[in-house]
Amino acid sequence: MSERPIDRRRAETRREILAAAWELCHQEGLAGLSLRELARRVGMRAPSLYSYFASKDAIYDAMFAEGQIELGEHMSFLPDDDLTREDFRAGAQAFFEFCTSDPVRYQLLFQRTLPGFEPSPETYALATDRLERLETQLASAGVSHRRHLDLWTAILTGLTSQQISNDPGGDRWARLLDDVVDLFCDHAGVPPTEPSKNPRTTTRSRK
Repeated sequence: MSERPIDRRRAETRREILAAAWELCHQEGLAGLSLRELARRVGMRAPSLYSYFASKDAIYDAMFAEGQIELGEHMSFLPDDDLTREDFRAGAQAFFEFCTSDPVRYQLLFQRTLPGFEPSPETYALATDRLERLETQLASAGVSHRRHLDLWTAILTGLTSQQISNDPGGDRWARLLDDVVDLFCDHAGVPPTEPSKNPRTTTRSRK
């Protein structure tokens, strides 16, 4: 059954509101999202926003979902089975670049910068599904202890946060990625491998 014109227009308006919300947050910060200003930017009155989103948190929830979907698509090049050390390097690089390219999105997805905001169960499932896929990928390389999964995510978000906070636009912590990945792989027992044939799995050159 084809989508009705009214449903298509509603979906387009929701996308327009979300795009304007991202733009406003990039300018004012996540906490600076003003419904009055958001409505002005999309050419409607503030109360009209509630026809599309029940609350400001509902807008944040939709933004969180968009970010998780984008992250999943960005990381989809990694195989689910037989992860190699080169895949670990490429995955770390891709995650780091995704996060540092948009600090506001990173804050929404990985840092609790909005007091009182919690993603809805349906939206948060996108994050848990991604984490479960990561757990499966690590297990395919023989990294099956939960503490290793926790260590891997802590390493990636830690380096990312340092880069965003202390050297925005630079590469001070980016240059540590390969070294830290090798340390993790040595600790977790991931053997050295020949470079993967996957075109995305290329190692960052050390500087």
